[in-house]
Amino acid sequence: MPQITVITGGRVVPVSTDPIDNGVVIIADGVIAAVGGPETGIPEGADVIDAGGKWVLPGFVEAHGHLGVHEDGEGWSGDDTNEMTDPNGARFRAIDGIDIEETGFRDALRGGVTTAVVKPGSGNPIGGRTVALKTWGGRTVDEQVISTEVSVKSALGENPKRVWGDKKQTPATRLGVASVLREAFVSARNYAAKRADAATEGKPFDRDLANETLAAVLDGDLVWDQHCHRHDDIATAIRIAEEFGYTFVVNHGTEAHKIADVLAEKGIPVIFGPMLTSRSKVELRDRHVGNLALIAAAGVTVAITTDHPVVPIEQLRLQAILAVREGLPASVALEALTVNPAAILRLDDRVGALEAGRDGDVVVWSGDPLDLDSRVERVFISGRPVVVPTGADDPAPRIVNRWERFGWEGWTPSAMA
Repeated sequence: MPQITVITGGRVVPVSTDPIDNGVVIIADGVIAAVGGPETGIPEGADVIDAGGKWVLPGFVEAHGHLGVHEDGEGWSGDDTNEMTDPNGARFRAIDGIDIEETGFRDALRGGVTTAVVKPGSGNPIGGRTVALKTWGGRTVDEQVISTEVSVKSALGENPKRVWGDKKQTPATRLGVASVLREAFVSARNYAAKRADAATEGKPFDRDLANETLAAVLDGDLVWDQHCHRHDDIATAIRIAEEFGYTFVVNHGTEAHKIADVLAEKGIPVIFGPMLTSRSKVELRDRHVGNLALIAAAGVTVAITTDHPVVPIEQLRLQAILAVREGLPASVALEALTVNPAAILRLDDRVGALEAGRDGDVVVWSGDPLDLDSRVERVFISGRPVVVPTGADDPAPRIVNRWERFGWEGWTPSAMA
């Protein structure tokens, strides 16, 4: 018999389609089987949850963060974000530095975030491969993976020129950073040609992990996640991408509003944020929450990021609330937390909306999540209850600790709770 959970009676907001009052969401064996109105039939033997008076939405998607590789509060010991020993870090992979016991994973659940794309940092012009994860559910990080074939992190602007300039190495300027990218892509293009020739001729071929990764970018198999704040850095990102013909996404986009019409014309999306920060460096001098509304109004597809732990990941929706206050339509704000990041990073076959066939990642809110008074009451990831009510006498929900999955309910160290 399939494991079936049915959530009934709430205001169901699939995001990809219109909201449904008194709606029904059916999850079967971890996958959404149906989303509909009160007429939707409830399978016999299902676990039925009454969400009357609540809002039911897909789990939020954090499109750009360092969850698990930059462990909140752990100092240097928990910071594996940047391997700053080679400007071309295409061979590095974020998954190899993720600790799923980082407190940020539990914070994510409290904020309704069920998917996170974890990226290396921006100290290198090329930081390495990213990975998309569920924020709960694995004995190891590998069991939480949605996809390891997502994107490659790259950085323009102040960070790489400062890091490598301080070492008295190339790149010490914006010119140098751009040259590192061009040289890396030329090398990858040459590598791919030699690899193809070797395959045709049946000859052995020595693999190179950095070039393998960059060749996958050139082939369109991996998105290029381009860290850039200033409008001139965004223009450089466009220039290099068009030279080599790869698909890229603007990450941060502090000044993307200044060339938003260009981004819209070229179909380049923006993962915007973090918003709750100081102007800690020159390229953030024009930082403003309202810039997101300007970017979206130009027709650019937008997502929102906390850049965790720069802003704690549970504050993802708070940033959306502030953006709405500054003119972003509420419907676009919800899209920027769900369907847009999923589509931008090619995860929309799995997450980002309440649709039949997508993963059963469902969050029950006390009310509209764009209302500050609303809170997460239940979370399901792949159909499993992850955040549940504490009890009739205690309205605060609790997070199911990882060990309960294995029936080890008698062994619950506080660190794992």
